[in-house]
Amino acid sequence: MARTLITNALVFDGTGNEPVEGAVLVEGNIISALGQADAGDADTVIDAGGGFLMPGMVEGHAHLSFENVTATEDLITPTAEMQAFMAARGAKALIEAGFTSAYGASEAKLGLAVAVREEVNAGRLPGPRIRAGGMEISVTGAMGDEGKAHNPRIGPSTIVDGPEEMRRAVRLHCREGVDNIKLDVSGDPFYPSTPGHTTPMSFEEVEMAVKTAHAYGRKINAHTRSIEGSKHCVRAGVDAIFHVEYADEELLDMLEEAKDRIFVVPTVGLFHQIMAGDAAAFGLSPEVAGYMNIPELLENSAKTHTELRKRGVRHLIGGDYGFAWSPQGTQGRDIEAFIDLYGYSPAGALVCATANGGLAMMADGSLGTLEKGKLADLIVVQGNPLDDPRLLQGPEAIRLVIKDGQLCKNLLGASVSSPALETMQ
Repeated sequence: MARTLITNALVFDGTGNEPVEGAVLVEGNIISALGQADAGDADTVIDAGGGFLMPGMVEGHAHLSFENVTATEDLITPTAEMQAFMAARGAKALIEAGFTSAYGASEAKLGLAVAVREEVNAGRLPGPRIRAGGMEISVTGAMGDEGKAHNPRIGPSTIVDGPEEMRRAVRLHCREGVDNIKLDVSGDPFYPSTPGHTTPMSFEEVEMAVKTAHAYGRKINAHTRSIEGSKHCVRAGVDAIFHVEYADEELLDMLEEAKDRIFVVPTVGLFHQIMAGDAAAFGLSPEVAGYMNIPELLENSAKTHTELRKRGVRHLIGGDYGFAWSPQGTQGRDIEAFIDLYGYSPAGALVCATANGGLAMMADGSLGTLEKGKLADLIVVQGNPLDDPRLLQGPEAIRLVIKDGQLCKNLLGASVSSPALETMQ
């Protein structure tokens, strides 16, 4: 069994503890020891050069097939064959940027993430661990329904009405190999007829989706911005909820009570970047965003998620990346946003990106921290993200990526060695 020792590192274990200088020994795909060592009892020794060694990050709302999207047409018109390559490039961008896991939200077509997941798992494509999303499931007249009576075009969602149609749609997703089913429970500012505070999907539809997905052993996640939509999700037993800007005291209490079973993904990057002017070249200036009510959504996001942080609700980073102004591989921008908008410490934001994401991917706790016996997903960063979180906003500072014990990116070099192991624990 291959043994790889990474030495001369500042080790952040993902639990929130202060980083310590040391080394990590990987045996097969498992972390077998941490501590201090001059050299390792290993086949390969990698000198981290004083770099920051941390768990691989988790994209908590992945759209692998979204590539330079500026409108829903970008999701509807390309062929499935073209979008398979887009999804493969999205997976490659994530692993190169230090994201060793992708918790799927939805894709432009049903089987895209499933196909890429299988190719990555077989070792034929570079990419992270993938919990594959399918298409979003929505209801008539809501987000994702692109049709009109005079123009019944098919949008980027599966449209259902009523619990029985929902049951069939979820079963279809499960049959096709999807890991994470996504519901569009609330409205959205990009759909003027159903803005973010509205709740087009009924509780009975949400409940049916949860029961059906869980019967297949799959997870179910929801786009929800409205208060009532988020309450539907918590009551029905949804596994993760995306956005969650609007809240009242009852919803905050409900989420706190459910904090050991539910994950919350603010997906703040998209709107934050629009308001910063990053999307102006594509027709979405801050002024246009004002007409779409995005400033109010951001204000409510900061208020709600700051309160959820204080209550110990588990946040994940990432989400809605793949737009032209927020390309794949830049998901680490969310770490700085978590610090600035929600009051996280740098270490706390990194826990959201690592330990919390690992639990969403694997409920048994085997992923997301650097501890003995855990799965070996780790990265080395040139510089200290606790001092400068912007180091994680792209691939440039990511010097080493190991996923499941395998080298996926190595700009550090390595030497073959097998001297006696010293003070590893």
